[in-house]
Amino acid sequence: QVQLVESGGGLVQAGGSLRLSCTASGRTFSSYAMGWFRQAPGKEREFVAAIRWSGGNTYYADSVKGRFTISRDNAKNTVYLQMNSLKPEDTAVYYCTADYRGTNSYSLSRGYDYWGQGTQVTVSS
Repeated sequence: QVQLVESGGGLVQAGGSLRLSCTASGRTFSSYAMGWFRQAPGKEREFVAAIRWSGGNTYYADSVKGRFTISRDNAKNTVYLQMNSLKPEDTAVYYCTADYRGTNSYSLSRGYDYWGQGTQVTVSS
C-alpha cells in the first residue's frame, strides 16, 4: 500500500503563489509518475500536471501552463507543485496521485493507482 500526504494549501490573493508538496511512502520502489489533479465545487476532477519519475518529463493542463511548475525530489520521494500568478478560478481541492503501473495516461484519473486526501487552495479576488 502507498500513502500520499499533501501539504501547502491555503488562502492566497489573486496574483500570489503557493507551493504544494506530496510525499509518498509505503513502497520500496518509486512510482512511474506522479501527478496533481484538482476539483472545484460542483465540477469534475481535472488534470493539472504530471511528472515522470525517471527522466523528469513534465505535462501540464493548458489552463496552468506558464504559471505552475511540477518538480520532484527523488531522494525524498516527494513531488512539488509551484503555483504562481494564481487566479480565483484556481480555487479547488488539489489531489496528489501516483501511477505504479506505467500507464502513461498522465491526464486521466484512471491512469493512477493511489490518491492523497487533498489540500484546499483558495484564491481570493
